[in-house]
Amino acid sequence: MVKNSFIPVISQEKKEENPGSVEFQVFHFTNRIRRLTSHFELHRKDYLSQRGLRKILGKRQRLLSYLSKKDGIRYKKLINKFSIRESRIR
Repeated sequence: MVKNSFIPVISQEKKEENPGSVEFQVFHFTNRIRRLTSHFELHRKDYLSQRGLRKILGKRQRLLSYLSKKDGIRYKKLINKFSIRESRIR
């Protein structure tokens, strides 16, 4: 498990400036998701962490759907930056 592998896309100044922004929250959830997926390579039967991963995925998906409704341009930039698959709209 690699703890220091994170996405260096958002600069430190911007992170300290507004940690409550949608972009920062998606950034944080994406880092946690990548860390957990690498954890599952060694611990396949860690069902409690799998549940946590599903919860984080749901939170990130809700944030992304909120951002797509409010500002489509920022949503597209964020999807491309973090290489997240675009979800189907229900």
